Amino acid sequence: MFSSFFETARNSPFRTPLTMARCDAAAPVVDPQPVEGRQIAAAATPVAQQQQDSCEFGSSKYFALCGIGGILSCGTTHTFVVPLDLVKCRLQVDQAKYKNLVHGFKVTIAEEGARGLAKGWFPTLLGYSAQGLCKFGLYEVFKVKYADIIGEENAYLYRTSLYLAASASAEFFADIALSPFEAAKVKIQTIPGFANNFREAVPKMLKEEGVNAFYKGLVPLWMRQIPYTMMKFACFERTVELLYKYVVPKPRADCTKGEQLIVTFAAGYIAGVFCAVVSHPADVVVSKLNQAKGASAISVAKSLGFSGMWNGLTPRIIMIGTLTALQWFIYDGVKVALGIPRPPPPEMPASLKAKQH
Repeated sequence: MFSSFFETARNSPFRTPLTMARCDAAAPVVDPQPVEGRQIAAAATPVAQQQQDSCEFGSSKYFALCGIGGILSCGTTHTFVVPLDLVKCRLQVDQAKYKNLVHGFKVTIAEEGARGLAKGWFPTLLGYSAQGLCKFGLYEVFKVKYADIIGEENAYLYRTSLYLAASASAEFFADIALSPFEAAKVKIQTIPGFANNFREAVPKMLKEEGVNAFYKGLVPLWMRQIPYTMMKFACFERTVELLYKYVVPKPRADCTKGEQLIVTFAAGYIAGVFCAVVSHPADVVVSKLNQAKGASAISVAKSLGFSGMWNGLTPRIIMIGTLTALQWFIYDGVKVALGIPRPPPPEMPASLKAKQH
């Protein structure tokens, strides 16, 4: 799949959803067909170039394919870093036994062997695939719909707020899909002898705590994931915009697909570092809450204290920075591979430019 990332056309025939498409008078004219209910149309481009996109921007197929990109980007990356996630969770819930990241790996391997580092991989794969579907797919939906509601000029002027609102809305639903799998994963990873795999954990959780076992961590999960996702999307979008404006020595349209994906990776890592710091205290509470039966988020936070809320921050920065960069890289790469329209960074609408003169 990755070989095809660099073989598609250099320029998307679609403009950003935040601005009106403008036709180049010198280019062959193709009558654009706007998406119903949207003030946006394909820029005039040669038919051969338009055919390289597999769907129309803002269409149902576009949103569905973005959801597939989200599944691949989140499910694969979170599963890949399960060993790091396992040690991070154990650092959060048992600082006395697992003193630091390296020591945590040593203790885990000594007690359970190398296979012990893979504990919880299956609920991680299922949970974060479901979350990725909702996170990325619904983000694209909400970003387009909210931009339609507030209008073209406001969508450009308040684009950071637009990114924040769209990502928060998407993550609200994504966490509902993730919560049962996250609860099972944490119990498998942090409670010795509870269960060796997802198949063993589910009936045991139902027997001991009922359905509540799968959703008691939903509110702290929202507290962790919604700020994280808001930072992840808004910081990424604005970082990409700034990189192309101040760092990349040529316009995005003149960059190869490979160069564009490198910018995507860099912006994703920068966003990931901020994400890790913003969401870490809530992440610690989620891990501790799913480990302890009958506890509440408030009681867990009080028992941990301020310093305890930052246990495991270093491995989480490494994990989330790498995860976020890879997720954006894979997501953008899937868009290239599947021929999904990839609008460039937003540009000021002509109506706003006219007002400034």
